[in-house]
Amino acid sequence: MKKSKFKWYFLLSAIVLYVAVFIINEPLFIKASILFFHIFLKLIFVLIFIFILMVFTNYSLNPKKITKYIGKEAGIKRWVIVVAAGILSAGSIYIWYPLLKDLREKGMETGLIATFLYNRAVKLQLMPLMILYFSWKFILLLTILMIIVSIIQGIILNRVDS
Repeated sequence: MKKSKFKWYFLLSAIVLYVAVFIINEPLFIKASILFFHIFLKLIFVLIFIFILMVFTNYSLNPKKITKYIGKEAGIKRWVIVVAAGILSAGSIYIWYPLLKDLREKGMETGLIATFLYNRAVKLQLMPLMILYFSWKFILLLTILMIIVSIIQGIILNRVDS
């Protein structure tokens, strides 16, 4: 109940702030509104994609399936899946938060979420450029260490969270 009230208070305070800016400085309000509109246009397709992805996960994934693929019984396979998903994921990080929250509510462990987020730092599309500036040995070692440390941190988080 408290969270629900906070959301409404936050919305109300944002509206009041916008009205105050409109009254005090109308050109700033117009500039901010135009900027918001441009950002919204850039994000709307990504938001629709994530919404469709969340609908798909709600219908296709249930706690039983989540447990099968990334539950404790899946063993090492769950870590491999989460690492690969983190590396292959694209787009802005904040777009993934609702989906990760949904997966957590369906039983995904905190450590697996942390491992996923950590592995988003491994960017396959940037590897050639990184190899050009550094060396393939350095990049390979860095990538392997990032993956290992992400799993260690995930395991630690699972133990702390349980």
